[in-house]
Amino acid sequence: MAKMMMLQQSQPSLSLLTSSLSDFNGAKLHLQVQYKRKVQQPKGALYVSASSEKKILIMGGTRFIGIFLSRLLVKEGHQVTLFTRGKSPIAKQLPGESDQDFADFSSKILHLKGDRKDYDFVKSSLSAEGFDVVYDINGREAEEVEPILDALPKLEQYIYCSSAGVYLKSDILPHCEVDAVDPKSRHKGKLETESLLQSKGVNWTSIRPVYIYGPLNYNPVEEWFFHRLKAGRPIPVPNSGIQISQLGHVKDLATAFLAVLGNEKASKEIFNISGDKYVTFDGLARACAKAGGFPEPEIVHYNPKEFDFGKKKAFPFRDQHFFASVEKAKHVLGWKPEFDLVEGLTDSYNLDFGRGTFRKEADFTTDDMILSKKLVLQS
Repeated sequence: MAKMMMLQQSQPSLSLLTSSLSDFNGAKLHLQVQYKRKVQQPKGALYVSASSEKKILIMGGTRFIGIFLSRLLVKEGHQVTLFTRGKSPIAKQLPGESDQDFADFSSKILHLKGDRKDYDFVKSSLSAEGFDVVYDINGREAEEVEPILDALPKLEQYIYCSSAGVYLKSDILPHCEVDAVDPKSRHKGKLETESLLQSKGVNWTSIRPVYIYGPLNYNPVEEWFFHRLKAGRPIPVPNSGIQISQLGHVKDLATAFLAVLGNEKASKEIFNISGDKYVTFDGLARACAKAGGFPEPEIVHYNPKEFDFGKKKAFPFRDQHFFASVEKAKHVLGWKPEFDLVEGLTDSYNLDFGRGTFRKEADFTTDDMILSKKLVLQS
């Protein structure tokens, strides 16, 4: 039988910056017999509401999305267990998180160590512990999900992190949940997982984010722009730069995941989750500059077909219009994003890159290829 571990961690001494847009501290519950007083919350703050305690398993949870989601769930009063391989700390203090909030979280979060691809272990350990709800944050293939369902026949809800990347490329946008999907997309495993959940007859909910950003983002989304802005370099943008895309803040995504928990309206439903508005590539470069307090960036457009970048990725977004409607989530769940784009990028910059922390070192190799050709053409 797998062992459950309650983490008791010492509080590291960190010098924390404060920001009204960056707090991710949960509001305390104030329950009244006849009414509940509405309390104004700063953007990005965790608002929690009373609900029955659930025994919740998060597959993953130590890299990005799960870090914020697990804190929401713990503050909600649920018993939360992270299933990971144990390669990263289960609890570490977040920038902007108070010592007290971190101590409270780290004293309550549980850990189940294992490899989700070890299907025998998954079945035995999960069936032994039993869980009411599963949040699958890092599942990529349907075969990874079936052992979990087999181990938990009394599971109340399976909440899956899918991707808006499953949609078939279209000239008619934004993508809606009923739109055609692409069985050959690089996210086909997530599409197959959604099909599996439907076929099993379990109570499931699938969340399809577009591009996710925010502090601790391990994908070079905003970080790609921040590296170039900090170095005072031009921003290479493919083609015209008016390609329209969409970003959603990780904290808004976490609140959407919370909104579907135990929600009958979310049963066997798919929801797109992202920001409220769309942005062009050029507009995103300017928004990142504004968020970090940098001067107006120099944007250089280029034709990707004129270059051989090999396996290197010259730009962090797909070179096309790509955005989705979040109206269903707003109307059905009563959810809405709190961050507009510049506020969200500012939050990300202040709590991450602006502190000198980032996931990947700057690599300007492809930039130099583009800029050198531009200089030759100009001369």
